Amino acid sequence: MKALVTGATGFIGGNLVRELLSDGHDVRVLCRPGANMTNVEGLDVEVAIGDLRDRASLDRAMEGQEALFHTAALYSLWSPNPGDFAKTNVEGTVNILEAAIGAEVGRVVYTSTASVFGHWKGGAIPNESSTCTPEEIVDGYHRTKFLAEERALEYCKRGVDVVIVNPTAPIGPWDPKPTPTGRIVLDFIKGRMPAYIDTGINVVDVRDVARGHILAYEKGRTGERYILGNRNVTLKELFGALGGVTGMSAPKVKLPYGLAMTLARVDHLFSVKLLSKAPRIPVSGVRMARHPMYFDSSKAVSELGMPQTPIEEALRDAVAWFRGRGAVGVAA
Repeated sequence: MKALVTGATGFIGGNLVRELLSDGHDVRVLCRPGANMTNVEGLDVEVAIGDLRDRASLDRAMEGQEALFHTAALYSLWSPNPGDFAKTNVEGTVNILEAAIGAEVGRVVYTSTASVFGHWKGGAIPNESSTCTPEEIVDGYHRTKFLAEERALEYCKRGVDVVIVNPTAPIGPWDPKPTPTGRIVLDFIKGRMPAYIDTGINVVDVRDVARGHILAYEKGRTGERYILGNRNVTLKELFGALGGVTGMSAPKVKLPYGLAMTLARVDHLFSVKLLSKAPRIPVSGVRMARHPMYFDSSKAVSELGMPQTPIEEALRDAVAWFRGRGAVGVAA
């Protein structure tokens, strides 16, 4: 298979490229000019320079490809230019799908997010049949991913072979930015987690997510969505697991939601307004934490055969990767 992977310099994309190469596929990666190439350096891939907002560059990148794995997105809980979320995540998705049509690509695997199914409200845990509206989503990234998924489904109705995967909160190696989930791990091993909020997330090994993309290409049904997740854990349990793999003490103080929001607003004022830099505690992140982000990933396991690696292994390898690259000032 000849496959184009967008977002290959990112967390999920970088791990996906490695899985595709291990299976013997020919991989071309779409990289923005000046992108951090850490995740693809030394790999046997063809690099196509382009941008999701530049249709001509996408047409060139798609030429001769049989499959498209579209993992690229502006993934952040805060941006100095909020309009960039829509330009990259929504308009960029339309552009790459149009390029795929022009190149007569056989199948597209589009990377969405599990957050499009809403949050757990204390009843049934959300699955692929759950629904929410854009208005229920509190931040620009997840809102525009919701809209981008709608566009992908519209193309599917027009005859494009699209399968959608919806990762939860991946953890593991090759997270150079890092992602918001990776930031939790990094801040923990830097000793920057003195307290926790009463919330929870679904955690999954990023390599299982990468394998889930390939399984979706091979076995997924056109127009279907698959939640790529594993284990629902409270934030306290996640810190406990991190403590177990690092030997460090997990935070024991539970921070009230109201106090956490106050700290986030103060941080926003100090960091963004006064220092013109990204906040350490995004307000949207605290808003999301008000409700646990639990999900049911049994469909991906039963239909695709998605692996379920213990999250302790993912945490251990994430810690080793961050330490190995000097991210915490400690050698591996």
